[in-house]
Amino acid sequence: MSGAQPWGFTDDRGTELGAARVPERVVAYVRAGAALLDLGVTPVAVYGSGHDGPGYDPAKAGGLDAAGVPYLGPGRALDEGLLRELRPDVIVDVTYDGKSPYALDEAVADRLGVPLAALSVGNELTLPEILDRFGELSGSLRAAGVAGVAGPVPSAGAADGTGPTAPTAPAGLRDLVEAEAVLRGVAGRTGLAVLALSGAGPDQVHLARPQAWPELARLAALGVRLLDPGPGPGANWLTADWGRVAELRPDLILFDDRFHAVPPYETPPGTRLAAWNPETPPSPAAYARFFRDLAEVLAA
Repeated sequence: MSGAQPWGFTDDRGTELGAARVPERVVAYVRAGAALLDLGVTPVAVYGSGHDGPGYDPAKAGGLDAAGVPYLGPGRALDEGLLRELRPDVIVDVTYDGKSPYALDEAVADRLGVPLAALSVGNELTLPEILDRFGELSGSLRAAGVAGVAGPVPSAGAADGTGPTAPTAPAGLRDLVEAEAVLRGVAGRTGLAVLALSGAGPDQVHLARPQAWPELARLAALGVRLLDPGPGPGANWLTADWGRVAELRPDLILFDDRFHAVPPYETPPGTRLAAWNPETPPSPAAYARFFRDLAEVLAA
């Protein structure tokens, strides 16, 4: 297809975006860019967040680095001249509050005259809904002939396991449906207590509140027994010392493996460990890998 047809998309802030033709040159926040790559849209470049440094964080990059997609550094420190030279047709970011893009100041896009799509990754949407939205955006962009066939990725299904059948679903979604079935079976057999956390140093750790994270809420819906850290300040995390981890007595710790986080300093004897990326690319393929890896650790 030539990409000459008009393009329109409403992002998760309710912002209606439009262009005279379907965007072909996409610049994206690294998490969004890795998801788009999985879904058949290769960005011309990606940028990081305030947590990121001058190079790719391996936990966040997905297949971007291997695909040769340039990384521009943290979004708040982007060289606007370099961004202009890339001639983006659209910028894709994420939003946690449904109001503002997370990693890039929207004024940058305004100065460039480039539409910015911000898709929600916060807990106002379920994980299947988040995956649907990235599927819808990638489908609209693939209409330009960037890759694949236009159209949204079908829903990954409800918590009861219903969803598209394998013969009609894209390969990544088939893998996700199968991975969820495996994880559901393993979780039901083992019943292990799981605690998700992000290390902050020898004296401090951030304990995740399961319902504040769409992927953790999805794990709970699949039967994984997630531990809540208990009352205290913080909507997404409870900040405590490592003694609180021991008090919760988890059988398995999901630890934040992003570059800026630190490995667990103290774990109760016999506790298993598994990596968790709180910024997993919102694609069926990426979550299929995470769920399969978790199932293997739970079953070990």
